[in-house]
Amino acid sequence: MAAEWFDELAELLRIPSISADAAHAADVTSAGEWVCRFIREAGGECELIDWHGQPLAIGELRASNGADDAPTVLCYGHFDVQPPDPLELWESDPFEPEIRGDYLYGRGTVDDKGQLYMLLNAARELARAGQLPVNVRFCCDGEEETGGHSIVEFLEADERGADAAIIFDSGMISRDVPAFNLATRGMAYFHMTLRTGERDLHSGMYGGAALNAAHALIKTLDALIAHDGTLVEPLRKGIAVPTAEELAGWAQLPQGADELADQGARAKDVAAAADFYTRTFAEPALDVNGIATGSPMLQKTVLPVEAIANLSIRLAPGQKVKEIAPEVERLLREAAPEGADLEIELWSSAAPGLVPPDAKAVQLGLDAFERALGRRPALIRSGGTLPIVPALADKGIPTVITGFGLPDSQIHSPNERLVADYVPQGIAAARELFLAFAAL
Repeated sequence: MAAEWFDELAELLRIPSISADAAHAADVTSAGEWVCRFIREAGGECELIDWHGQPLAIGELRASNGADDAPTVLCYGHFDVQPPDPLELWESDPFEPEIRGDYLYGRGTVDDKGQLYMLLNAARELARAGQLPVNVRFCCDGEEETGGHSIVEFLEADERGADAAIIFDSGMISRDVPAFNLATRGMAYFHMTLRTGERDLHSGMYGGAALNAAHALIKTLDALIAHDGTLVEPLRKGIAVPTAEELAGWAQLPQGADELADQGARAKDVAAAADFYTRTFAEPALDVNGIATGSPMLQKTVLPVEAIANLSIRLAPGQKVKEIAPEVERLLREAAPEGADLEIELWSSAAPGLVPPDAKAVQLGLDAFERALGRRPALIRSGGTLPIVPALADKGIPTVITGFGLPDSQIHSPNERLVADYVPQGIAAARELFLAFAAL
């Protein structure tokens, strides 16, 4: 079975298209050219375009019959990969894919070359057989691992639109239990600098009388931290409440307590395990990502005058950056002690994304996956951020976000791996999706 696809996929996996390393810029371009060549050889058109310094592979396979009136399905995937470091922890060359046991090993097998290949292969198979019922437009980028904004900007400028979109860049709940991600959380990332005077002071001479920047920062941050898992109401505006169908899907997920334990994490509070999926899928979450102040490594009796922190809030589906980010800043300023000078910068932001579970594309997709895999996917959400999802939603394009990774796929880590049998299964599922979307 592997001989039918392994050699071809291995060509793409061997390209060290590490977007985070400028020394591999040519390799990123080569991976994009591989995608373009694949689409052209399948009978379509594709070109690698330079989008403000970032390569995008933009191409299309037209429907076998009546293409002018056929629905258009947009497929997204990325051809860049994470750096493989630390190399000494790999059991095989990260850019020399091999099958060991049940798994295909190599950087990019899951994230996302292997999964993009499933979509490419399925579209080619139908096109060559003269059975492709939809126009399949591929929009793929080479910088997802370092931001992913080029494809978002391209889609915002692209006036063609589409009837549906497919993204294979996700995973299963567990072995052979597929899932569709209906939503992603957004992000607002802040950098804070708090000052309380002109210079650091001797704590013996001024401690207890002078304002301490570290203390002031702790007090400021503590006012926003959700100690019971629920943020203050101004930061909860606009939350999209999960549907009954979604909640039923979440019930199929591993227990929250197990999810925490598997990561070596400790529960935030007594209700954290029971509320795990509500908190990570459907609620905003504010976290302090880093603090720098005073002398944390050496014994130094200093009263620090400056404290710096990075702070992020994950926005729940339904929320808007332009509404929540100003509220975060307002609450921080109100919480800062008198005499503290607080500077706040919004370093980056991304909107949350939400696909209605009753969208026709989602329902057709659920039926298609059930036919291909023998099991109907659960409807879940993602706690992470994927900028392309709100970009598609803003254009009214319902999106099937799914994939074939597993919790043990080790993406972004050494020994990334994909169940080898999932390659032909993924191709079969993608083929069923394309066929089903003829009804859009």
